[in-house]
Amino acid sequence: MAFLDIHFSGAAIQKQSSMYVIMPEGKGAGPFPVLYLLHGYSDDHTIWLRRTRIEAYVESLPLIVVMPDGHHSFYCNDPRPNGMAYEDHIIKDVVGFIDRTLPTIANRSGRAIAGLSMGGYGAMMYAMKHPDIFCAAASHSGALQLLHKPRADRPHLIELAKFLPAKDYNLFELSARLKKSGKKLALRIDCGTEDFLLDENRGFHAHLNKLGIGHFYKEYPGSHNWDYWDVHIRETLSFVMNNVKKPKMRK
Repeated sequence: MAFLDIHFSGAAIQKQSSMYVIMPEGKGAGPFPVLYLLHGYSDDHTIWLRRTRIEAYVESLPLIVVMPDGHHSFYCNDPRPNGMAYEDHIIKDVVGFIDRTLPTIANRSGRAIAGLSMGGYGAMMYAMKHPDIFCAAASHSGALQLLHKPRADRPHLIELAKFLPAKDYNLFELSARLKKSGKKLALRIDCGTEDFLLDENRGFHAHLNKLGIGHFYKEYPGSHNWDYWDVHIRETLSFVMNNVKKPKMRK
């Protein structure tokens, strides 16, 4: 296993950006599937490595894990003056850089995306909006009703939601569009029973059921914290490996 600390130019956001990458070693030359792992609102690209045992959990897996920096963007293209295009940054800059530089399975069958809180929303949004890029998505404690029912106790998110087009960023509309398209995604959603976002997760789960979109949904004991995410990222890793294209292994 190798650890890469990558600093590169993000054309879409017109600034330097960073990401951490965990690479398999001793498992052949690839190409390997990739998991893009997104952070939450108050964190950055370093947090998964600092607050979980993600390195140990992927040590035996033939999987590249990419942890990009999404700032406070909710991974959206912010249309406000001086707003940054973080959707374009992740989809074009980050995915493009990884596919050009590392031995990846460079198509949807080799790409999954997951995240927590803001990153859980981002993972679901990207997969549903770009099912030609990702084959699977997972959300831990996701803020899944960002535009559907903005939280009154989060004024900065209400302000952001005013400017984001619902057709592009409301998961309820994106999932309906996905259903109409007939495209298939493997989806996994979990949330703690003491999490302040539990109702948002239950509401989106019910919406997917109403649409007839197959997905895994589970509530576990726990809150909106790293004790919870360190446990359940292991289940997401298993989910990812069950749904991405497998690399050719060295004999």
